[in-house]
Amino acid sequence: MRLLSVNLGRAKAVPYTDNPAGVTGIDKQPVDGPVRVAAPGPKGVGGSGLAGDAVCKLEHHGGDDQAVYAMAREDLDEWERELGRSLAHGAFGENLTTEGLDVSGARIGERWRVGPAVVLEVTSGRIPCRTFQGHLDEKGWVKRFTRRGAPGAYLRVIEPGEIRAGDPVEIAHRPDHDVTVALQFRAVTVERTLLPRLLPAGEALHPEVLRQAREYVAKHGV
Repeated sequence: MRLLSVNLGRAKAVPYTDNPAGVTGIDKQPVDGPVRVAAPGPKGVGGSGLAGDAVCKLEHHGGDDQAVYAMAREDLDEWERELGRSLAHGAFGENLTTEGLDVSGARIGERWRVGPAVVLEVTSGRIPCRTFQGHLDEKGWVKRFTRRGAPGAYLRVIEPGEIRAGDPVEIAHRPDHDVTVALQFRAVTVERTLLPRLLPAGEALHPEVLRQAREYVAKHGV
């Protein structure tokens, strides 16, 4: 398991974003050399966990619980076959393109050691938006991406440090529950009756998802 690339984006004006400022950092490109990774601060204030990476709509993106976004190269390859086009590392706006790691099958709270120093913790799956659809320029992309159910993973930074392309990735901790990124994604998108099943992941869940699960149980029961 390893990093194929570390990808950073710069703020760029585009016609398709729903950001009132008209700019997005979704067009992420692989970079050479080490990149500093650290917790960026609370959502709404902190941006990306990677130095030099732009997050342009802080109310929805970035912050400690969405500090880093990872996507498996294997999932990009599946989409290449379906879409009939090539998808470079970073094509989905991911910071980390991985190899040999089941990103969407990772458990919430699972911890990855990346390179010699950095430890990241899985919090949730990525929810597709209009900007993502415009960036890919694929009709009905939000629905197609949601239907596939392999959203990649957001991660929080547990131990900061530097990472670079080629770094090994090791699963340093795997919780004993069965709440995966894929299950969490289904629960918050197309199958809300699954929300109670997320509760065993506890505080490792993205706090917004944990709140949704608790509110669902309070209203509907388990």
